Amino acid sequence: MALTGAANPSFWRHKRVLITGHMGFKGSWLTLWLHRLGATVTGISLPPTTEPNLYTEAKLEELCQSHFCDIREVAALAELVNAARPDIVFHLAAQALVRRSYDEPLTTFETNVMGTAYVLEALRGLDSVRAAVMITTDKVYRDNEPPLPYGEDAPLGGHDPYSASKAACEIVIESYRDAFLSAHGVALASARAGNVIGGGDWSKDRLIPDAIRAWQAGAILQVRRPQAVRPWQHVLEPLSGYLILAQKLCEGSAPASAYNFGPKVDEAVAVRDFVELARAAYGGGEVNYGDGGEGPHESAWLALETAKARTVLDVSPTWTTVQTVQRTIAWYRAYKDGADARQLCEIDISNFTKCALNPIVADKTSAAIK
Repeated sequence: MALTGAANPSFWRHKRVLITGHMGFKGSWLTLWLHRLGATVTGISLPPTTEPNLYTEAKLEELCQSHFCDIREVAALAELVNAARPDIVFHLAAQALVRRSYDEPLTTFETNVMGTAYVLEALRGLDSVRAAVMITTDKVYRDNEPPLPYGEDAPLGGHDPYSASKAACEIVIESYRDAFLSAHGVALASARAGNVIGGGDWSKDRLIPDAIRAWQAGAILQVRRPQAVRPWQHVLEPLSGYLILAQKLCEGSAPASAYNFGPKVDEAVAVRDFVELARAAYGGGEVNYGDGGEGPHESAWLALETAKARTVLDVSPTWTTVQTVQRTIAWYRAYKDGADARQLCEIDISNFTKCALNPIVADKTSAAIK
């Protein structure tokens, strides 16, 4: 049986796990966590796109079999997937930035839609695979009017190319599940989460990395849409959900379908409030708040209904928004002071697991964060 609220090491030990996008921010954290759980990890990814990056700083090449491959390269991808013979697959490889999708819409659609189809095609007929979790985003939903939390049955859509591409991914995933994979005993699910933060993200046009860069350089953080509301969560929250979902898919105790992962609805906060939490945790930092009119369209309000994850998977948020911000800023401060990136991640994973297993511990953790 799964441990309530936490990944079960006895299940993951010796499992062959394939991660696409393992050199990205979320993929790096997942690679480390699976290694800690005793899994044998194979990764397929493009090279890291930032300097520094968590994959390199945490020396994660020591923990997995790593391959460079663009998921749009069909033959090369299929060869690597066949060679890995995974029991479980996590598909994270994507063009994951909203603003970049406006600059590179075709690359975004090619990578996110056809790349996902190519991964699924590589799994078709591979008799080793028992479960696959395809990571999309919380932005797959058509804007609600008036704003309401999005449940998994809400209409899909997307104004920007990134959101639209991920909504299209959901249709591709459902098609492959119904037309091919379920008949071959592969449990295929999609996981919808976003607005993740945590140590080791240096991407451009993400709020916390932009803030850390600005404040460490003594510069002013520019915030475009301070009134936008988002469901912020620590990167370990959705990753924990992905791990538990994959296990329950293998055990046959959860339906192969779509799942939202996010904080409680009342934990969604405006960007301005979120920045002020980060500035307080950092101990200062200058900010210039815009009027919300700069740049291309982005949703003004976003929150997810996560009742399905709670009732089916027994997955609930572990850390509050305040704790999430404090732990993230503490990670970057410690890293800047010379702490080892992998060790910092290990500490966060250990603390998260303890809190997930014991909510009383979780309630007390913020007082211990420096």
